[in-house]
Amino acid sequence: MTTLAYDGPGPWVLLFPLVWAAVVITVVTVLRRTGRRGARRGPWQIRETAYGERSPIAVLGRRFASGEIDEEEYWRRLSVLDEQFGRALKDGAA
Repeated sequence: MTTLAYDGPGPWVLLFPLVWAAVVITVVTVLRRTGRRGARRGPWQIRETAYGERSPIAVLGRRFASGEIDEEEYWRRLSVLDEQFGRALKDGAA
């Protein structure tokens, strides 16, 4: 007569907690990235503003500070940018 020996669940049982951990981490990540507009944002989300770090005036300032352009070119380009972007600052948008 042949009987089957039962040695326990085996090492594959460790797979279930890993799968559930992966599911929970994925759900939390998706919920954080698609959160409400007013919610706290993660470092991967950059606020798009006309006068932030990526604004043309800020880029011009960085180029001047790094020595890519001289002072005369800086003031000339700044006056052009001020005509386009400076009005919103004077109107109280920032």
